Amino acid sequence: MTGSRIDNLNIAVLLPCYNEAATIGSVVRGFKSVLPGAPIYVYDNNSTDGTALHAMLAGAHVVRERRQGKGHVVRRMFADIDADIYIMADGDGTYSPDDAEELIRTLLTERADMVVGTRRGVHADAGRQGHAFGNKIFNMLYRTIFGTDFTDIFSGYRVFSRRFVKSFPAVSAGFEIETEMSVHASRLKLPVSELELDYGRRPEGSHSKLSTFKDGAKILWMFAMLMKETRPFAFFGITSGFFMLSSFAFMTPVLMEYFETGLVNRMPTWVLSMALMMISFMVFTAGLILDSVARSRSEQLRIFYLNVAAGSDGSTASAPKTTPHNSKTARIA
Repeated sequence: MTGSRIDNLNIAVLLPCYNEAATIGSVVRGFKSVLPGAPIYVYDNNSTDGTALHAMLAGAHVVRERRQGKGHVVRRMFADIDADIYIMADGDGTYSPDDAEELIRTLLTERADMVVGTRRGVHADAGRQGHAFGNKIFNMLYRTIFGTDFTDIFSGYRVFSRRFVKSFPAVSAGFEIETEMSVHASRLKLPVSELELDYGRRPEGSHSKLSTFKDGAKILWMFAMLMKETRPFAFFGITSGFFMLSSFAFMTPVLMEYFETGLVNRMPTWVLSMALMMISFMVFTAGLILDSVARSRSEQLRIFYLNVAAGSDGSTASAPKTTPHNSKTARIA
């Protein structure tokens, strides 16, 4: 990909940040050096350490998002910014700005809607051993439930087309947002790609905001909710199977006693088993109906996605360069 081709594209760099004063300045300067024509937007999520000031001094457009959580920040960024190509990275310095050009090249040459910079060595350095183990487990779980499109669903270094950004619902509030992005792409069968990149260490004084158990529970809950919304037949089928097995567990000793004696002495147990069986049938029926609804919703999302015209080079149609609402210059909102 030549430099002139990059210059002809409207590229926006998006950096969600929370208490990253130690690193955000160098990250902004790194992206300005690699992509001198691209505006850099730092969305400060209630930082208390001067992150916004450091970003502004480095030359970024700074906007404050008061709702706490990365999901809220990403939703705001995607709504505010118009561009042909969006680069999203973290402000902690663990992702190298030098890799941005290669990510953009992959997006264009493979005509993809999202390219994920997978983290080389993330299992050896994820901040804590609990993070590394959880990352491995959740990626395996994702591939089991939603498909094999991705090997690192929690990577924060991604490049998107305009089509992806403007069709992405973004309903998550926190760090689950990366999982939701991956499910959105898998659900609509969008062209995606991965590019393995080096994953850096945080400098001294910079700390991970992830809580191993709290955020892990949120992500697990998001997996369940996304499965319910996108694969309701499988979700409710499993639930129906649980109730059916419970029914058989209560029913079996009653039936054995009946065939031996001809009597039903534990009538409450029999009634309970029949109630559980009825619940199982009802849940299974709900899964069948909701599966049709989910297919219809996927078709509507796909049509909305296709309504964003694609450019001849595989990127989306050019959009005017803009800054967030009322943000013509770098500022602290």
